[in-house]
Amino acid sequence: MFKLQTTYDPAVWERTLVSLPTAHALQSWAWGEFKSRWGWQAERLLWFKHDTPVAAAQILRRAIPRTPWSFLYVSKGPALDYRNPALTAQVLADLENYARRTRALFIKIDPDVPRAYGEPQPGQPLEPVGQATLDLLAQRGWRFSPEQIQFRNTVLINLTPEPEALLEAMKPKWRYNIRLAERKGVTIQPGSAANLPTFYAMYAQTAARDGFLIRPAAYYQDVWQQFLAAGQAELLLASVEGQVVSGLILFIFGPTAWYMYGASTGQRRETMPNHLLQWAAICRARERNCCIYDMWGAPDVFNEDDRMAGVYRFKSGFGGQVVQGLGAFDYPVNRPMYWAFITALPRLRAWMKRRGEDS
Repeated sequence: MFKLQTTYDPAVWERTLVSLPTAHALQSWAWGEFKSRWGWQAERLLWFKHDTPVAAAQILRRAIPRTPWSFLYVSKGPALDYRNPALTAQVLADLENYARRTRALFIKIDPDVPRAYGEPQPGQPLEPVGQATLDLLAQRGWRFSPEQIQFRNTVLINLTPEPEALLEAMKPKWRYNIRLAERKGVTIQPGSAANLPTFYAMYAQTAARDGFLIRPAAYYQDVWQQFLAAGQAELLLASVEGQVVSGLILFIFGPTAWYMYGASTGQRRETMPNHLLQWAAICRARERNCCIYDMWGAPDVFNEDDRMAGVYRFKSGFGGQVVQGLGAFDYPVNRPMYWAFITALPRLRAWMKRRGEDS
């Protein structure tokens, strides 16, 4: 029913991907090219009904050191209309066959499909499409992955209302802080590739302050430069009295903007630069004709013990809606080896980090 093809043409891929539901920046050609410089290989598959493209999957392959095996990852994909069960089943079947044919140990996918809306509640019903997708994955032998690489949950802001309505949807304290930042002289300026070392220095400070691990500077310089050059990212910097105190990088693809990276020095926090910075990013996304602003990440568990509790409090004040995603699923090709691999995965990751190979 659906014809499968491989494409090697960036223009065809980008044009096709952006036309599909659930198109994501992590399925873009630029993301695949970036990852190919950090130990991965990318292949792009397209599905057609007659001559119309209906699905796409950028498959990243990585060899497992000192083994004949590799693993595959479709980050935030595949892109398709998950309301179509026949198409979803066909894409899953083709990905399973691809994994077998290429001697992969397993393939991981990140269907960008809502499981439910709002913070989790007891007895909360699942979205019909999310439930149907979960059922199909279970029927076909896919399993919820023990390694969730991307955020499963997020906060989305609908950008179609006018700016006044977007401000009105925020918590009152957030509106106040935005205006306070303006009164205190906080300014927001676009950045360029020349500002990336400054941004990374702030990012490293943020990581040390908040206790999360980051990769080497070269990794981030590569991805940021790749997306800035492609016109699929923007750097915004907040300054107080001429001193840069915080910044963020937006990824933009199709109708969506993602608040992908944020950083700050922690200085002049009383001027509320991060509130104005987010508002500037929201406005900039609207100027780029985006319909959705994805704040990129919400807690797995919505309580104060979650590592993202503080970040979530900040994000939740901007008037967005929590979206619970399905998360990542694995299809094991060789089940005994797959179980051995995921059991050894923490040790393997530590070994790869020591060698600088974990990306």
